[in-house]
Formats: sequence, C-alpha cells, structure tokens
Amino acid sequence: QVQLVESGGGLVQAGGSLRLSCAASGSIFSMPVMGWYRQAPGKQRELVAASISGGTTNYADSVKGRFTISRDNAKNTLYLQMNNLTPEDTAVYYCHANSGFLTVWGQGTLVTVSS
Repeated sequence: QVQLVESGGGLVQAGGSLRLSCAASGSIFSMPVMGWYRQAPGKQRELVAASISGGTTNYADSVKGRFTISRDNAKNTLYLQMNNLTPEDTAVYYCHANSGFLTVWGQGTLVTVSS
C-alpha cells in the first residue's frame, strides 16, 4: 500500500526554485516527525529537513537559508520549498515519516540542477 507519494521533482537551472510535495495518509501524516532526505549518485543518503510535532524544524547546514519545510494539515501534505538551487542539490529526494515505532519512506522524486 502506498503511504507517502512525492512529486514536484524535475529539471531546473542553477539559481532556480522547485517545490516538492509529499502526500500522506492521515495516519502517516499524524506521525510526530516528518522530513525530507536526499541521495545523490554514489553518496550516502542524508537528512535535508525535518518537521517535528510542536512546530520545530531542522535543516542540513548545506540548505539553511535556501530550503523551507512546511505542512498543510488540511491536505495531509508535506512540502519542501527549494530556492537558489545549485548542481550540488541534484539527488533523489525522499519523504520520510517516523513515529518512534514505525518508519515509512516514499519512493523518491528526482531533482536535477544544471549549471
């Protein structure tokens, strides 16, 4: 059963912007931690941004000031607004949810940034 579905990836020029979306079921969206990870070819998967119940957010140093994670509770959707993109941001981006008891991953959406 599909529980997290990412969309919004694509091709963009350096300096451009994209917004990724992660549509979740209500039970998954209610998990206390949701976030975005990314994995570039030949590199380790890394945390990009996290949204924690209570309203706190965490960002990787490489994206601070450029990316913003947010939630639309009415739509059960998690977003990642990505601005001022660079070729180093090229990766498959994965939506993630964690309750402490269960971890759920999306299938990923590819972001490619050209120079």
